[in-house]
Amino acid sequence: MMRAIKPDGQLTGRMIEKHLRCLCNEIGVRLAGSRGERQAADYIAAQMRAAGADVAIEEFPVRERFVQAEKLEIRLGGKWRRFPCSLLSNTPGTAGKTLAAPIAFLDAQTGYQRQNLGFLKGKAVLHFGSHIQTADHYRRLMAAKPAFLMFADVRYPGKVVTADGMFPAYTAKYGAVPTVSVAYLDAWDFMAAGARAARLRVRGGMRAGMSQNVIAELPGADAGAGVIIFGAHHDTQADSVGADDNGTGVAAIMALAGMLAGRRRRKTIRLISFGAEEQLSAGSAAYVRRHRREGLSGAGLMINFDSFGSRLGWTTLEASNARLAGFLADCLQKHDIYPKVSSDMCPYADHFPFAAAGMAAAYIGRNNCAAGRFFHHRPDDDLSRVSCDLVAATAAAVGRGAARLAARQDWPFKLQADAQLRRRVERAWNEMFGGWQGWGGRPLLKNQN
Repeated sequence: MMRAIKPDGQLTGRMIEKHLRCLCNEIGVRLAGSRGERQAADYIAAQMRAAGADVAIEEFPVRERFVQAEKLEIRLGGKWRRFPCSLLSNTPGTAGKTLAAPIAFLDAQTGYQRQNLGFLKGKAVLHFGSHIQTADHYRRLMAAKPAFLMFADVRYPGKVVTADGMFPAYTAKYGAVPTVSVAYLDAWDFMAAGARAARLRVRGGMRAGMSQNVIAELPGADAGAGVIIFGAHHDTQADSVGADDNGTGVAAIMALAGMLAGRRRRKTIRLISFGAEEQLSAGSAAYVRRHRREGLSGAGLMINFDSFGSRLGWTTLEASNARLAGFLADCLQKHDIYPKVSSDMCPYADHFPFAAAGMAAAYIGRNNCAAGRFFHHRPDDDLSRVSCDLVAATAAAVGRGAARLAARQDWPFKLQADAQLRRRVERAWNEMFGGWQGWGGRPLLKNQN
């Protein structure tokens, strides 16, 4: 099933497609800690070894989402109507029991301005917003003791449920209640109809598991010259084969290994496929925590590929300082790819922990709507959404620039974020990731009911 493909040094759309077919069609859904995620890691390791890289697999503990059945019903017009839902990772199920409660509404954009969230106690809370931005908001929400939560993803106003997760550092510290995603337009309909009650039954939930980072090394001639790290993640969200998120990134770094292996270089090139990115970059956070004392700060550059293959849309580039952004934009523009450039640092992707560790960091993605990608975390994130030729062209453009950079002794940009951005990164790292101590792989606390 997963035979190693002998690299030919060419980074082509056909090669990208071959990798994507194995990841998405043969292996399929790759939840953190699952058998599918491990199969993907083994496949990636085989490809990297075939390309001539030295390969290691580092494991770390996670909570695996293991759901056998889920049922959400809303009482409308005197009758119970069923709506689709998806349990968020790092939140518990209902132990097979049915929880019933009156509905309360909380707008995530403004609702936390309330001094008192006590009105949520014992309620089925429709949380109109897909993320909880601060630990204090989450602490206050758990302190209110809701019966369960229903998250409506305000980024994508459709009828399809998007899968997501709660931040591990939050749930480890403050506990969790059963929390499911619901489709935006379903939430609209049952609120417009004056729904007053909900009931939820989830068999399964979270269980202890192990995820893995696959690390492929192409050593440079000068150990002191620094390192260029390419990253991507091989896990997916629930019910999604993740062709673009992030099969495209993983296929790219496997192809880059073959393209770069035979080139002379002073700097080391390291290609890492991370596990558990969909649990707030747990894999990349585990990597930087483990290797931070080896001197990551100022040691080089991390380039993260994530969801950059959408057939229709625009390429995005995020970099930790202006000169780095200029360098990478130039690499892309030389091959007729013109990115939308940002100097911010998004905490929801695998380059962020490297920025927190003091490395120069960049992210290459591709959007097709104002909120990101309309098929984000959905079952229809399949090969039909991806342009393999575009993925190959983008990865090759960055790879050629990296090859030139690896041959140099110096760096044409500084190896850290701008000062103001560094402060923002540090705050988010401590707030959302739990800082350098992290969540420590501790199990979820008991339900707050």
